[in-house]
Amino acid sequence: MSPQNSQVTVGETGEFGLIRAVTKGRKQPAPTLLGPGDDAAVVATPDGRVVASTDVLVQGVHFRFDWSSPGYVGRKAVAVNLADIAAMGATPTSVLIGLACPPDTPTAVITELVDGMWVEASAVGVGIVGGDMVRADQLVISVTALGDLGGRAMITRSGARPGDVLAVRGRLGWAAAGLAVLGRGFRSPVGVVNAQRCPEPPYDAGPQAAEAGATSMIDISDGLLADLGHIAAASEVGIDVQTERLEIATRLLEVGSALGADPLTWVLTGGEDHALAATFAPGPPLPEGWRRIGSVTMPGTGVTVDGKPYEAPPGWEHWR
Repeated sequence: MSPQNSQVTVGETGEFGLIRAVTKGRKQPAPTLLGPGDDAAVVATPDGRVVASTDVLVQGVHFRFDWSSPGYVGRKAVAVNLADIAAMGATPTSVLIGLACPPDTPTAVITELVDGMWVEASAVGVGIVGGDMVRADQLVISVTALGDLGGRAMITRSGARPGDVLAVRGRLGWAAAGLAVLGRGFRSPVGVVNAQRCPEPPYDAGPQAAEAGATSMIDISDGLLADLGHIAAASEVGIDVQTERLEIATRLLEVGSALGADPLTWVLTGGEDHALAATFAPGPPLPEGWRRIGSVTMPGTGVTVDGKPYEAPPGWEHWR
């Protein structure tokens, strides 16, 4: 249901009526010992360490209802957070939702939004265990994700060393291509547009990389080059991306040709695909599904492309 088609608003439904509407009948996974209904949730942490991450999505900045349905927005809100948990080498266990919206927001928008959140969470075996709802001038979603390391070492951004192999798992450039298509007023190709509406992070790749001995890892949210810059800074190394190793899907080539855009730019600097990039010690084969795209170099070079500095902006940055 579109935001314009509903008659009942959240102001008429009320805070507790809305909470009942989005929590009733939801089945929680095994790690949830106590779900919504009390002052706080209780989630099992077999490893003894809790991995936590929070993201905020603002209407008009991170999503638009003329481009995406509330269901897709809900899925995206959960996906971008669970990708951060995976990037630490952990398995997601639960999420908490903070929601702010105007009182005239149609209740159906919120229920569809939360339905989408449950679709994404349930696909990964994750429960929505609690949260909060408040009044605001615009729709804002805050998601806190929790995860469990399962006895694995946490994978941070600071472990890369010169000589390591740089690899990636997941799609690159698709969400940026979808944004370009939507920005031109088109709604197809559907696969590209849906990549912008909701990412498909490789959730299993984080624990997989950790078990394979990854030395560093990061979720690609703001652009490959921009996020690799965080690894380079934290590890005090250089990183070189080799464009001949990058995969540019035929569909991106077609969209680039139609829009007069270079799809390589989407792959290098486009955000919101939430692929994972990691570094591995040289020698052993990469884990299944990971593909090499470059290497870790000596400090002082920053992030380069084919051995040269990248002159254009490396990705997205807020307030710029």
